Amino acid sequence: MNAFVTVTADLALEQAAAADGGATRGPLAGIPVAIKDLVDVAGVPTSMGSLVHQGRVAAADAPLVARIRAAGAVIVGKTTTSEYGWKGESGNRVNGPAHNPWRHGLTAGGSSGGSAAAVAAGVVRMAQGGDGAGSIRIPASFCGVFGLKPTADLVPAAPGSGLSAQGPIARTVADAALLLDVMAATSYSASLEEGVNGVRAAWSADLGYAAVEADVLEVAAAAARRLPELGVRLEDAAPGLDDPWPIVDPIWAWNQALDEDPAKRDLADQGRWEVVERGMRMSEADLAAAHEARERYTAAMDAFFEDHDLLVTPTMPCPPFKAGADQPGWVAGRPTEYLSWTAFTYPFNVTGQPAASVPCGRDSDGLPVGLQIVGRRGEDALVLRAARAFERAFPWSYDDLDLV
Repeated sequence: MNAFVTVTADLALEQAAAADGGATRGPLAGIPVAIKDLVDVAGVPTSMGSLVHQGRVAAADAPLVARIRAAGAVIVGKTTTSEYGWKGESGNRVNGPAHNPWRHGLTAGGSSGGSAAAVAAGVVRMAQGGDGAGSIRIPASFCGVFGLKPTADLVPAAPGSGLSAQGPIARTVADAALLLDVMAATSYSASLEEGVNGVRAAWSADLGYAAVEADVLEVAAAAARRLPELGVRLEDAAPGLDDPWPIVDPIWAWNQALDEDPAKRDLADQGRWEVVERGMRMSEADLAAAHEARERYTAAMDAFFEDHDLLVTPTMPCPPFKAGADQPGWVAGRPTEYLSWTAFTYPFNVTGQPAASVPCGRDSDGLPVGLQIVGRRGEDALVLRAARAFERAFPWSYDDLDLV
């Protein structure tokens, strides 16, 4: 699957021995965990999917890794990601793309594709991912696992990370909640089984603007229609907002261009460099305008959530495409560019709301489809409860995942 760029065998054996001997205690003691290769683990290379950083060894743990280590986890390696996480696919020039465990040759998604592939295949129990436009939810949907982009800044991240949030990927909601408890230094596991009776949810098939393949939409819609069986009060409703891609694109391009050196262009992913050049052409006034638009968009979305506790959509508009491709190229007859096709996920990076993808079925080709559940900022517990209630009522099986 090419899920890992670095396997930390010695570290894993050392941590496993400490757990076995009782020297390590904590909620993750002895549990195999993977870390995305955009995040530092002390003494381990962090390539960031880039030839520029290949071989650079981290001097210290990132704050979230320090928490995972202190909780007793066994860190088995660094997972495949696109260069600086620039796209919704995991291909890079260091070690290539992660393949989908359900169909080799297709993408595991990105940019946390290696993390999702490793979890789906059972290589690790849970994994850390980062999500700037869908980079946890995209691979979670494509690989048939659970992934949560938490409320912005709930989990400590690098300064200036823009639209990104750090969160968990796991086979089960309970495992993801456990990892989030550690990463966020709080507790979501305690309320996980409280259910969603009486919760008000809106279902939107397209958010009013998104292209979506009919096969994927059929599966997601059928799953959403079953939410009332859990006690959810469901209605068809959309926020009535325009596509926020014109907000996402300049913020994303600006962040990708920060501290870039044109002399290193030949070492960069050429698809990413096109985005970098877009950012280099921007002015600070352009960026300020994007952030002002972001504030207006967020306020309008908040107004929609005054009457709804949750918003439910398809996670992805299409099934997994070719591994290593920057993006699908077309969705439902519409051309796409580097992240514009992720039209269900990036709105909630703009607003900073918690958003999860839970497996909800398969398309006609047998590939996983995810259902996205979005809540108000700070209401990560409700999103987790809803996903857990759905998972419990409509369990997802890995029994026929054939990795031979």
